[in-house]
Amino acid sequence: MFLKEVSNAHQEFIPVLAKLNCFIFPLKVVDAFQILVAANKAVHLHKNGKMKTRSLYSEIIFNLSPTNNISEAFKRFGISDSDSAVHIVLVHNKDETLSIDNIISKVDGQQVGVDRVSDLTDVSKIKKLYKVAPQEEKCGSLLDAVVCRMATKDVT
Repeated sequence: MFLKEVSNAHQEFIPVLAKLNCFIFPLKVVDAFQILVAANKAVHLHKNGKMKTRSLYSEIIFNLSPTNNISEAFKRFGISDSDSAVHIVLVHNKDETLSIDNIISKVDGQQVGVDRVSDLTDVSKIKKLYKVAPQEEKCGSLLDAVVCRMATKDVT
């Protein structure tokens, strides 16, 4: 779920909701697929008992980062009080019912399609964060470069 023009990110209920969902700062997200990759990896690590963080939702944020520094991942991809846009990731079992309306009712903002997350993307910051060289963009997309770094950051 992607929300923009959020005016109450600083209120108390956001930290409460954050324990049950994953809130991501969308300016450093190229495409919703990037978040899907991070969530898929987090669920896989969770099922295998190999997470590097304490919760599934913090693992999603950690997996978005190009580095293995957990606190840096939260600084770069977590939300802050002044953010006016937020991408909310909900993870649940397929047999569970999902109540999105409960979340939407608590956040003052406009829900837009996840395909519009790239409208807020700061391409120059993403290139710098993931160290994408101009030469690399000639043979693939920015999304390809970002997902490649996310997927291989654990490989030594």
